[in-house]
Formats: sequence, C-alpha cells, structure tokens
Amino acid sequence: MIFENKYIQQRIEKANALKDAGYNPYANNSQRNTSIEKYLNVNSDIAETETKRDENRHYIVSGRIKFLRIMGKASFVKIEDESGMLQIYISRDNLPEGFYNTIFKKNIEVGDIIEVGGFPFVTGQGELSLHVDSFTLLTKAIAPLPEKFHGITDKEIRYRKRYLDLIMNSEVRKTFQIRSRVISLTRRFFEDKGFLEVETPMMHPIAGGANAKPFVTHHNALDVDRFLRIAPELYLKRLIVGGFEAVFEINRNFRNEGMDATHNPEFTSIEFYWAYKTYKDLIEITKEYFQYLFDHLDLPTLLPYGDLEVNFDNFQEIPLIESLTSVGGVPVDVTKDKEKIIAYLNEKGITVKPGMNLGQLQGELFDEFVEEKLIDPTFITDYPVEISPLARRNDEHPEITERFELFIAGREIANAFSELNDPVDQLSRFEGQMAAKESGDDEAHEMDSDFVEALSYGMAPTAGQGIGIDRLVMLLTNEHSIRDVLLFPAMKPVTQETAEDS
Repeated sequence: MIFENKYIQQRIEKANALKDAGYNPYANNSQRNTSIEKYLNVNSDIAETETKRDENRHYIVSGRIKFLRIMGKASFVKIEDESGMLQIYISRDNLPEGFYNTIFKKNIEVGDIIEVGGFPFVTGQGELSLHVDSFTLLTKAIAPLPEKFHGITDKEIRYRKRYLDLIMNSEVRKTFQIRSRVISLTRRFFEDKGFLEVETPMMHPIAGGANAKPFVTHHNALDVDRFLRIAPELYLKRLIVGGFEAVFEINRNFRNEGMDATHNPEFTSIEFYWAYKTYKDLIEITKEYFQYLFDHLDLPTLLPYGDLEVNFDNFQEIPLIESLTSVGGVPVDVTKDKEKIIAYLNEKGITVKPGMNLGQLQGELFDEFVEEKLIDPTFITDYPVEISPLARRNDEHPEITERFELFIAGREIANAFSELNDPVDQLSRFEGQMAAKESGDDEAHEMDSDFVEALSYGMAPTAGQGIGIDRLVMLLTNEHSIRDVLLFPAMKPVTQETAEDS
C-alpha cells in the first residue's frame, strides 16, 4: 500500500490533528505578494541588524521548508520557492497565543509548504532574513523528503521521481529553466529570420523522413495502423511545394531504438526548410544561431564540457571522405575501396553487416574513427548518396550529396542538406531503400508515393536542417546524459527490486 510507511502514517496523524484543531492543512487562500528572489533583491540595502517592524517593508512569501531548527521560544527556518532560498525567524511572541507551541512545534515539518508574512532584518551572522508575524500552512507534506541523492541507484530514483529531484536540487531546476530558454530563443531566432512556425502530424501512414525504427499504433476509427513520427521532414517539404518559403517546427520525434547517454525513444528537435537556399546557407545561419544563443544565455564561447573545452570561435568544415584520413587516420587507399574497408574494419575487430554498400561502409569508418574526435564545432560535408536518401546530389560529383552534419564535443548536433527536388531521382532513391529493407536493413526508408507525387508538382530549390534540442541543451548545460535534460526520460518498468530501492 502507498501509505503504509510509519513515517507517512505519523504525518497523516499530524494532518488530522491540524484539522481537529481547526486548521486546514491544505489551504487555498495564498496571499503571497513577492518571490524570494525579489524579496532578497529589494531588501539588499539592509546592512545592519534590525528587528523593528517597518510598515513600508512588509512582505508575504511562500515556499517549502528545507531546514527547520526549533528552539524553546523561537525557531529558524529556511524555505525555498522556485526563485531561491530564504531564512525566516519565527518567535513565539509574534504569533497568536498558543500557536507556536501547540501548532507549529508539534505539527510543522521539513517538506511542508508554508506562507509567512513579516519584515526584513539581518541576523547577527549577516544573513538577510524575514522576521515572521503571520504564519499559514498551505500544504502538509505527508511523505518525508530524502536527505540527499548519491550513487547510481539514486540516479534511477531521480529520473523516476523527477519531482523529488527538483525539490532537492536547485541546480536541476536551473538546467530545465535553461532548456526552456533555449527553446524560446530558438523560436524567436527563426521567427525574426522570417520563418513560419507550423505543426505537422504526429501519426504517419508511412514511417518516413529518416532511417529509423518506428513505434506502431492503431487508429481505431480508420482501422489502420499508424506510425509515431520519426521526423517531420516530408510533411514540411510538402509545405514548401505548396508555396511557403521558410517554415520550422519544434516538436517531438519517436524512434523505437536503443537508449544510451545520447538517445531517448522520444526526443525534441527543430526542423526548418528554406526555399531558394543551399546547405552552404545553412552553415552560415547555424553559426548565427549559435552566436545568438550564446549572446542571450550569456555563455562564454570557450565552453567547458566535462574534461573538454569547446571553442565556438573555431567552426570548421571537412568533407566526410577527407575526414576519414585527416581526423580518423584511415589510409587513403582504404577509404574508397569496399573490400579494403571491410578488411580494415575486420582488422580492428569491428564486425561488418553483410550486404553493406560502399557509402554505408564509409559511414561505418566515420562512426568508428572520426566522430568522437570532433571536439570544436565541425561541419562534416559531402556525404555518400547511399546514406543520404533525401539529399540532393552534387552536380559535379553525383556519388556524393550536398549534405552536412554538425558535430560538437564528439556528438552529432545537427543534420542538413540541399533537398532533393527531382521526383524521378527521389523515386529511384526510395526504390533503393526498399531493396535495402528487403536485404535486412530494418531502418531503411519506406516508399512514400504521395511525397514523390508532391515533388512532381515542383518544389523550389530548398535547404533543410534538423537540430537535436536535447543534445544541444546537454552541451550548453554541461550534462553528459540525455536523461539529465529530459524531465521525464524513458525508464525500464519498475520491478519489485527497483520499487524497494525507491
């Protein structure tokens, strides 16, 4: 049972005692007139110990009790709201007769949410505090707060019970406040550039827009299966066909794949499409976007990330095939020969899936020997056409596409390309993907005949890009697990063992 714990039972008894005494332990009459942060800022001019009431300085603040030191006739309490922590001083003689001894001392505990009124003063220890002259219990917490979190087991508790994590760790709240600001700033940046924010379907008849395993659901009214979207790309490009010239969408994508430090089954991204532009234009707007974020978040361009320092004044561009040698140390003669790549990978103890084509093998070399070495922001360009089914071919070198991926601190942050707008070529690419699926590639792209038909009406030359918001926030907040920037990350089902740990 949920409330069998003896400490919870004791707190329930106290809540009932309050009710019996005529005090509602779940009051709904808050009179708060300032936040803790504002209170501390407004009264920062108080420099000396002062305990006299000032009619012009009377405040009502609310917050959760985080520390409680009860003494005979007075107590020091620390309360916390979203904005900060405040010490309050509660004296028996400043409250209604009997309240301090019979109500406060017996029934108020750490974790309770209270509202207090009073005037500012500075303690003998030099701490700006609040001298309380009114006290209201707003919410009785019947579950005691944990003392602290530590170790791997407790990380599991933090992710499963994010509300506790937020209560106990103000730094966690700051991470999610920054995340919210990043999303808000992203929206503002693209709107200021003339982009239109749009919404496209979350349930797709075809799992398209990227190479990934989809989640499958069923639409009862239509009696058909639907796929939670793995990317909004093909719908956004339909809008370019329809005449919009600059669109973006910030929303969730869903991929039925493994979970690790940088992957969660549902994740947030922005995708934007820009008519009459190329992937080269996207490189420039991406640099502007990062500068915009750094300016508005007041971040240094030499950004610490774990043991690394990422220099955001040092954006680089390297073609993928060149990076295999210049960054990854792969011999030049190996990089363009299918059999030599297989032999090289086997020598390094890396198993190669049967049936992989040259482009896929070059991608494998990149993943194994290059990606993690890209610390400063690096645009890897000119991807093989075999691993870029939706990107435009390079006119001079049709075996590669006009595509880049942006890597920072050894991780992919963005993917972009000049869009393929030749419907015949697009149909051929889809057919190639279908052949790959029949050969065992369960992440190959499905045939989307409706999208091919849309292209047949003509799509202006367009460049499109996706940026992973979760990984971007990880980078900006120096977090190293995607779970630390998702309020409610995907978790394994609770077993008896994990339930006991909780």
